[in-house]
Amino acid sequence: MGNSSLFPKLAFQSIRNNRKFYLPYILALIGNVAAVYIMTALVSDPGVKDIVPGRPNAYMYVEAFMSIGMVIAFLFSFIFVNYINGFLMKQRKKELGLYNILGMGKRHIALVLVYETLYVGAAGILGGLAAGLVLHKLVNLCLHKMLFMPAPFGFYISWSGMALTAGMFSGMLLLVLLGNLNKVRLSKPIELLHSASAGEREPKTRWLMTLLGVLALGTGYYIAISTRTGVDALMLYFVAVFLVIVGTYCLFTAVSIFVLKALRRSKRFYYQTSHFIGVSGMLHRMKQNAMGLANICILCTMVMVMLSGTLSLYLGTEDIVRAQYPGDVNVAVRYFPRPTADSGEDWTPFDPEAMLSLQTGFIESQGLAVTNVDTYTRFTFGAGLLKDGTYSTDRFAQDAAGAVVSITCITQEQYNKTAGDSLSLEEGEIAAYGVEGGEITIRWVIPGEGREVDRSTLPIVRKLRRNPTQDPQIAQMVTIVVRDEAAVTALWEKQAAAYVDDWSALHWCAAIDVDGSEEALYQMQSRYMEAIEDSSFYNGTGSWHACAWNLRSDGAAESRAMAGGFLFLGVFLGFIFLMATVLIIYYKQISEGYEDKARFEIMQKVGLSRSEVKRAIHSQILMVFFLPIAVAAIHIVFDFNMVEKLLTLLFLNNTALTALCTLGTVLVFFLVYGVVYLLTARTYYKIVER
Repeated sequence: MGNSSLFPKLAFQSIRNNRKFYLPYILALIGNVAAVYIMTALVSDPGVKDIVPGRPNAYMYVEAFMSIGMVIAFLFSFIFVNYINGFLMKQRKKELGLYNILGMGKRHIALVLVYETLYVGAAGILGGLAAGLVLHKLVNLCLHKMLFMPAPFGFYISWSGMALTAGMFSGMLLLVLLGNLNKVRLSKPIELLHSASAGEREPKTRWLMTLLGVLALGTGYYIAISTRTGVDALMLYFVAVFLVIVGTYCLFTAVSIFVLKALRRSKRFYYQTSHFIGVSGMLHRMKQNAMGLANICILCTMVMVMLSGTLSLYLGTEDIVRAQYPGDVNVAVRYFPRPTADSGEDWTPFDPEAMLSLQTGFIESQGLAVTNVDTYTRFTFGAGLLKDGTYSTDRFAQDAAGAVVSITCITQEQYNKTAGDSLSLEEGEIAAYGVEGGEITIRWVIPGEGREVDRSTLPIVRKLRRNPTQDPQIAQMVTIVVRDEAAVTALWEKQAAAYVDDWSALHWCAAIDVDGSEEALYQMQSRYMEAIEDSSFYNGTGSWHACAWNLRSDGAAESRAMAGGFLFLGVFLGFIFLMATVLIIYYKQISEGYEDKARFEIMQKVGLSRSEVKRAIHSQILMVFFLPIAVAAIHIVFDFNMVEKLLTLLFLNNTALTALCTLGTVLVFFLVYGVVYLLTARTYYKIVER
């Protein structure tokens, strides 16, 4: 046999003999390659570029999400492939050492590894691209279905996407191969032969790491539950995630050892056959166990957070649309009740009745019937929360630093319509959201001067549990419900006196429902845009600063594209992370099975019955297997507040929906995790019981 054919055959034979290790690895590589190609192809697919006809912003969402998903999927694939490669190299050390003892030099072993990488890479990359080509159309159909859009015809192949995907994964496998070759270069044959039988010493209790883990986890949890606004959640989310990840690794590396040693000290628990074997076995292998358990825990948490958050956003799309666009036609006018310095001599007060009459008259002139009209006036201004619990319009004063609050004033009529309530306020009374205590005190202070020009103390007759404005919580939100528009205007006059010339505008809003098809509304919108080009169109409505005019159908298309894109990305990445979780568990079970096999054989020889061995195995697997998912569930509970606040930035304020989606995701994931347990545990049992 010539040397030219020896090494390729040895590599192929090695993969075939170790197929229980290599087959899941190749399948995982195929899945990752397919996922990256699909996301790359979706960005350039002509059928996706016009996914919502006439709404280019919808494609912008999809393009952004797919680009982000492609990068995340590839980076995760790199980490994941390195993890599996480390396991494979550990299992192969004895085989490689035997090759060296039998006369093969390290250069020859390197050639075997090169051919193995070529075989695995060819199967994984070519198989992944083939799977991606087949699945791309199905994924495209699912994406259009999520966005309530008709699916395009035709089959699309992204040649540039194939080249990019193949290049990225070829480079990744090359880096992995170089790492393996370096390990072979530095290793010694005797060390390779005896590496499989080298056990781990009992780990010491690391008090510093235990303390670090408790502090990191506690700080991360505190940030998560104490976050009050969407912007705070956005700024602090990755800080909290980093702390929880650090705490999780420390928890499994150090705290788990502390717990296991505590269980060993408990004679009533420890001196039972199943507990004795399980605890002692885990304790001596905890250093390698810890990383695997922490990885599983973090992956489980990531899957559940992504799926629950994106599912909440998708199912809450109609809530988001209704919050932003309460009517079929929505008009919003920003105005000032008094003239500003640059108003000019022709300034006249804004006339809401004239504006409403103009808008409804134009709609009816287009042959459409107005079925319902809701109007309201409100205004919002910034204030600083002082240490004594009062609010100051000098929001950047030293006492208010770091506690800027957004205060919105609305009428009880608007509140009752929005909340379906029957609130009835007397003169001077208010209902409030986001305020501590039984009253609210606003100090009308001139910013920069510190001079207080007035003070308003309003008794709170009812505290609201939900924010009635449905605005995204970009800051700490306070909403004041007053009796009528006269009370709103009175508060505006006081803030105008404090802000001098830098007033906050009043907002007059009209939500108009129209009996007409979506096409008819779009035609009316085009004619409206033509009409307002004539400067005389708004004659008789008074002076105002800006007028916005929007159709609900416009906002609905973009909101669905955003929510559908988020859900699609969440499901896609969730599938990749779930696949990684399953494979890590699978390889972990195989690794521990081979390590435990000899130990259980010795125990049976010294008198341990077969049934006792089974009970011990069952106890150990349950203890190791369900610890990560239990910790992940705790992470989800503490993370819920931050996810809810992040969703408010996207106008979703439905806590009940978010809670149900989170609970449903956790329950389904637990079910899937249980199925994975049953399947992978069988592999462990077969190895140990041989």
